[in-house]
Amino acid sequence: MLITTTPSVEGRRITRYCGVVCGEAILGANIFKDLFAGLRDIVGGRSASYERELQRAREIALKELESRAAEAGANAVVGVDLDYEVLGQSNGMLMVSASGTAVVIE
Repeated sequence: MLITTTPSVEGRRITRYCGVVCGEAILGANIFKDLFAGLRDIVGGRSASYERELQRAREIALKELESRAAEAGANAVVGVDLDYEVLGQSNGMLMVSASGTAVVIE
C-alpha cells in the first residue's frame, strides 16, 4: 500500500476514491520516562525514550490507517496528515492521528 502526503501520485492515475480513512494511537508515558526526560530538560539533550514512544505511536497510527484503507478496497492513501496531541490531566498521554483519502491507483 502506497501512503503519501501528496494529493496525487506522480505517473499514476487515481481511478476511484474510497473515502477518508483515519488511524489513531494513544500511548501513556510512564513515571520512569518522565523522570529521565525531566533530567534531560535540566542537562540538555534529546530524550530517546520519548522519541521512541513518538515513533511507535506514529507507526501504529499509520498501520491502522493502512488497514482501514485496505478494508475500503484501496491500494493507496493520498493527502495524509499526521497530528500530534498530548492528553490527560497531567498531559501524560500522547495521541498521534493519521488521516488521508483512500484511493485506487492504476
